[in-house]
Amino acid sequence: MSEKTFRVGTRGSQLAMTQTGYAADAVGAAADLTPELITVRTEGDVLTGPLSQMGGTGVFATALRARLLDRDVDLAVHSLKDLPTAPVQGLVIAALPEREDPRDALCARDGLTLDELPQGAAVGTGSPRRVAQLRALRPDLKIVDIRGNVGTRLNRVAPGDLDAVVLAASGLKRLGLEGRITEYLDPERMLPAPGQGALALEVSSELPEDSPLGRGLAAVDDLPTRLAVTAERSVLARLEAGCAAPVGTFGRMVDGDLHLDVVVANPDGTEVMRRSEATDELSVEAAAALGVRIADELLADGADRLARLTL
Repeated sequence: MSEKTFRVGTRGSQLAMTQTGYAADAVGAAADLTPELITVRTEGDVLTGPLSQMGGTGVFATALRARLLDRDVDLAVHSLKDLPTAPVQGLVIAALPEREDPRDALCARDGLTLDELPQGAAVGTGSPRRVAQLRALRPDLKIVDIRGNVGTRLNRVAPGDLDAVVLAASGLKRLGLEGRITEYLDPERMLPAPGQGALALEVSSELPEDSPLGRGLAAVDDLPTRLAVTAERSVLARLEAGCAAPVGTFGRMVDGDLHLDVVVANPDGTEVMRRSEATDELSVEAAAALGVRIADELLADGADRLARLTL
């Protein structure tokens, strides 16, 4: 990092570059620094096949983190839902900017909603969490495993081979594609992935907080976002679950309290456990405790058996 620039590691997809640019520009403006984006190819960008069989969320994070540890970049920007819950020695998530819309979104042919899709409609998603909840809501649907960037997935919808795909609303909005959304899936029906819609700005733990970059990161850190995603990711950590697990969460501030909804489902959607709790103590420690408390209640009721978790 020179006196007036900082190097930002990012994946090379259009979505990753867009959201990294947004975050880097915000930090740069706050720190009076100029970001230099450095594209890093990750294992998840190279491998093919279902994401749930690739070794989990770390396939998108490991290469970026290695570049941070090697001091090749000063900052890495991750989609938080792609980041494993276990901390990495020598690194810290220094900022979580205000979260974009965390909901899942249906992009269907002919403007259809989930309830309006015809019997046996083909719906594409690569997420076991989405699969389980879709099957619980519409067991008649044909679920098709898909991968690829946002544009590739959208192009599978008619006149392609699918009637609809389910994607993160945040990514569609950041790419200016919200016009393709035919229904925002209400968290009352489908809970998003832990951390969905949030960006994690990760740096070396040795970065001085009073450095220009440290001050810029502090300026963009959003406390409501940090509390919500801390609670969500604490559930995931306590369940020892990753992206292959059908677990959904939704943390948010309501009337000054932190609320957290959690769902754990059988992968085939035939059985669903859902829990909701809140706390009026607004600290990172209390948010983490809220997530652990709900996870422990779910485990006591057999969530590990239901979701086929290995504890």
